[in-house]
Amino acid sequence: MSIAFPGHPPSSSQHDDSLYPLTFDSAPISGFQMNPLSAHPPRTPRTSVTTSGTMPFNSQMNINKEEMEDHPTDVEVELDVDDEEGREKSATKTQIRAQDIWREFLKTSSGRDKAFKIIQYSMNVYLVFHHAVSHRMPLQGSRKISFEVELSQRLESIVSRLSLTRKCLIMFNWLTPLTSILAEHSASPVYTTGDARAAPSPRKPLLHTFLHAPPPVLLELVQAVADDVSTCAKLGLLGRRTGERAGRFADWCWFASTLVDLVENNVELSMITNSQRTVESRLYTESMAGATAKSAPRNTKVDDRELKLLQRQAYWLQVQRTKLFMDLIFVSYDVFRWQRGREAVKALTGLVSALLSSSKLYDRHRNSLIKAKVLSF
Repeated sequence: MSIAFPGHPPSSSQHDDSLYPLTFDSAPISGFQMNPLSAHPPRTPRTSVTTSGTMPFNSQMNINKEEMEDHPTDVEVELDVDDEEGREKSATKTQIRAQDIWREFLKTSSGRDKAFKIIQYSMNVYLVFHHAVSHRMPLQGSRKISFEVELSQRLESIVSRLSLTRKCLIMFNWLTPLTSILAEHSASPVYTTGDARAAPSPRKPLLHTFLHAPPPVLLELVQAVADDVSTCAKLGLLGRRTGERAGRFADWCWFASTLVDLVENNVELSMITNSQRTVESRLYTESMAGATAKSAPRNTKVDDRELKLLQRQAYWLQVQRTKLFMDLIFVSYDVFRWQRGREAVKALTGLVSALLSSSKLYDRHRNSLIKAKVLSF
């Protein structure tokens, strides 16, 4: 195997199969080594990404032939990266319009629910501050007082109707967890005995599948059913007492599912952070070994893209964690029946949660449109 440096054609002599010794191979392994073709000096190591497993340049060249066959070559990966970058640049030139993203956003019931939620809690925040200011600074004049009272009553009526509209929009959400449980039940294996003529044993009962389903799925199913019962009671289809009990049970399910989501979010965030440190450590190791965009373009480009992807995932996980904290504070007032600062805290936390969840859904629709345009090229 021969080593071809950038700018020099590979040698065609009969000694191509042997590895030529480099002039800097004679340096001691424990000393500092640098690629003479590197256009940039090695960067100063950061304490957060340094590892004890940094390998010298000579040891990195002793790679087995089987490992090289399993992984794509530098040229293949470089072409793939350049291909993806070209597609992304061409998709960026087309520029996804904001109205297209909002159209896809509002096309789904979840997007409309988020839009109505922002409007509802924005009005709630205005009403909270309006009542606080009006109590401290009473307005003079009968006309202004009647106008303010009428405006407040109208906004409170709009907020109540928006809340009911949102509950109607998210009805039948229990179909999603139910479908996943039924799919798991249909995919469960049917056990047979050794005798081919013997009849196969029956499947496990559906109740067994429900009891062995993941807790988040069961919580989502039970909470969605309780929310629908509460909504039906508000529509007048069921009794008021039944609706209140179902609503309180749904609040407890929401409280428990939020705690479970927070635990899962912390686990995922820690995994992403560890992967990010691994990639940063690998980038630092390559820079100390003299790998630059001229000597090893594949390593630099692939690692940079992976690092950007991990940073993006970590950012949205932090956004989701903040949203979950807002939901936890909101539902705690209903579960534990706290009264101090109830209206103000619920209005602010509800608005922040609506904005964060809407931004995440907006970014998801934007990425899907960009991906569709990239694949069309």
